[in-house]
Amino acid sequence: MLIAFMSDIHGNHDAFDACLADADARGVGQYVFLGDYVGYGAEPEAVIETLEHYLADGAIAIVGNHDRAISDSSTSMNPVARAAIDWTRTHLSAKARTLLDRLPLTIEDQGRLYVHADATSPERWIYVTDSETAWNSIKATRAQLVFCGHVHVPAVYGVTATSKLASFKPVSGVGIPLLKQRRWLCVLGAVGQPRDGNPAACYGIYNTENSEMTYIRVPYDVEKAASRIRLAGLPEMLADRLLKGR
Repeated sequence: MLIAFMSDIHGNHDAFDACLADADARGVGQYVFLGDYVGYGAEPEAVIETLEHYLADGAIAIVGNHDRAISDSSTSMNPVARAAIDWTRTHLSAKARTLLDRLPLTIEDQGRLYVHADATSPERWIYVTDSETAWNSIKATRAQLVFCGHVHVPAVYGVTATSKLASFKPVSGVGIPLLKQRRWLCVLGAVGQPRDGNPAACYGIYNTENSEMTYIRVPYDVEKAASRIRLAGLPEMLADRLLKGR
């Protein structure tokens, strides 16, 4: 079975729709969404409506820090992110807010742990940005595979046969074998706001038959998404960074 992993959609329905269409065309049988459906982008309600549709069809979803900030104003954020959350809070229906409130921090499924950020303390929203934080996250669970988001930059970390940690920079469309006798952590990158210099939306597909992880980049109308942000009156930098992938 093919499992699609998507994270950090951030109110960017154009990017979300493009990734879902791509995954559907590839015959994906299961969808896992790793949090941050809102914040930054101008279409949070549309994203939540689409998420709800997939959840009704059996998808799995967990909560991200931006999602949690909708109901918890104490969540730590920089001023731009806070301004976007304040705007988003007034543009979500009660139904959408209830859905976000009910999402869990983590889900474990058949030896795979799904978490938005670091697995040691999911509620602290620690970024997995290097081998040390990846290793800590892997050690915090008995799961063979950990899938997370939060960083907006795709990466793969694996424990070698000598118990050392190796890191891999994914190449779009090129599968990475996740050997079953080892343990792995996959950082998904971002659907709605990539920060690796490539503005194309990013998501991943895991093949349960051959244990292979493939990262996919999906071009979409970035200019249109940026224009929505400007028209909504959100901070200009949020539109600019979409165009740059930063």
